[in-house]
Amino acid sequence: MELSFKVIIVGPAAVGKTSLLNRFVHNEFDLKYKLTIGVDFLTKTLEYEPSKFAKLHIWDIGGQERFKFLHRSFYEGAFGALLGFDLSRQHTFSSMKTWLSEMRSILNDDIPKVIIGNKSDLIPEIGQIIDRNEVEEYAKNEGCLYIETSAKTGENVEIAFLELTHRMIKKMGNIINNNKERL
Repeated sequence: MELSFKVIIVGPAAVGKTSLLNRFVHNEFDLKYKLTIGVDFLTKTLEYEPSKFAKLHIWDIGGQERFKFLHRSFYEGAFGALLGFDLSRQHTFSSMKTWLSEMRSILNDDIPKVIIGNKSDLIPEIGQIIDRNEVEEYAKNEGCLYIETSAKTGENVEIAFLELTHRMIKKMGNIINNNKERL
């Protein structure tokens, strides 16, 4: 039996959400991505354990403010979320926090989440812009995992999706077990 999950990837504009998704699904990177208008969809089947598969239906939600009114309908039915920010731009971390608050206000259920600090490949040339300890503490307090990625090099991209998948499967198991106890 193949599991199937709706996953959303959200965060401010131009943090590399589409690049992460294309690296994960197609193992490609292109510097010339266009801004996502509204939402885009990609699907990938991931082997999360030997001979065990999960199909991820990933919704890449555009980060521009003008599409905010659409978020409620995009979030509906999501079972997991990746929240991205750009390690080379401090304000995107603060903005990502706003996305998390908005998501929680829209979704009744607390879904598994992974916070992604993207563009780690830029740190050697620009230096450390964002305090990792602050991000890790924030993620821990919010019940999220924090992973630094690079869509350009592929560093930790698969791991981020794999970790989210494991968390979704664990949550699904908890839901099933709780329902069995009620019967």
